Amino acid sequence: MAKFRTMVYKVIGTMSGSSLDGLDIAFVELTEVRGKWEYVIRAADCMPYEPEWVTRLASATALPAQEYLLLHSEYGHYTGKRILEFINQHQLDHQVHFITSHGHTTFHIPSAKMTAQLGDGAAISAVTGLPVISDLRAMDVALGGQGAPIVPIGERLLFPGYQYWLNLGGIANISATSPAGFVAFDICPCNRVLNGLAAALNRPYDEGGALAAGGVQDVTLLNALNALPYYAAAWPKSLANDFGTDTVLPLIDQYRISIQGKLRTYTEHIAIQVARAVAALPATGDAAPKLLVTGGGALNTFLVNSIQEQLQPHGITVVVPDAQTINFKEALVMALIGALRWRQESNVLSSVTGASRDSIGGALWTV
Repeated sequence: MAKFRTMVYKVIGTMSGSSLDGLDIAFVELTEVRGKWEYVIRAADCMPYEPEWVTRLASATALPAQEYLLLHSEYGHYTGKRILEFINQHQLDHQVHFITSHGHTTFHIPSAKMTAQLGDGAAISAVTGLPVISDLRAMDVALGGQGAPIVPIGERLLFPGYQYWLNLGGIANISATSPAGFVAFDICPCNRVLNGLAAALNRPYDEGGALAAGGVQDVTLLNALNALPYYAAAWPKSLANDFGTDTVLPLIDQYRISIQGKLRTYTEHIAIQVARAVAALPATGDAAPKLLVTGGGALNTFLVNSIQEQLQPHGITVVVPDAQTINFKEALVMALIGALRWRQESNVLSSVTGASRDSIGGALWTV
């Protein structure tokens, strides 16, 4: 009987999302046999940002070049220190093979073949003493791709059995198996806008969507949101973080309705755009299609119910997994992307991003 080699990678994956709620860190054990991957999340935490760091990260794009680069280095050292805290808290000394750090996205201009994430990988490696893989999107963008979404490779390899994978983070994005192959794209701003609206009521977020559920939908605002030109563009396409803050929130602010009404209307807008994205990606195969929902927005019960209602005509079952998968899927996938980079295997899909070819993304830093 033939024996097949089992490869095991013990990786820390980190992710800082556009919602700025904190640094997600996951220690993941990844196992590969004959191209099939399995995972176990051994430990995971979201380390909240101090108010100072929320402000500094949110305003990074307004900095002069020298100050921006200094922040890039400082945030790398900060990330390294938080990872060391995580290692100490969970007693992981001498267990971590390497770290994959996504960083915090600031500039994302794929039309100019440029993307930037704060968090110097060399600094993280210097602080932790571990190999670090960073700059995960840069090669894809250099090859003419959108550099986003980057998570679909993980959805394909780690979460089989679904036809659609929906992430409700700062930005909502979708992946799907379709007649065109495996595709994915950013749908619309999500928590970045919802949290921004909730902040007007001195809330960090709308817990469970309770505020939105008590609001009254404004049809005029809803129509204006649905008419934004981005939604008519064909994929591959992606959104910069500032689309929500610089385009969507100013549009919403023009309407003199209650904050709850704005939350209700924007929640409906997200649900409509998700349904439109699904309609553009008809499921393949005979099985009843299922959609896996992860990201912080999966904890927003009102939003998930609104999406389910919009998807009923398509006969799609919405599945919300366990809380750990919801909260740390992106950090988990970063760990996988790093493992693929370590193996010198493609970890960014050109069918998703529109690049000239699949690529092996990530810079490797070692001390």
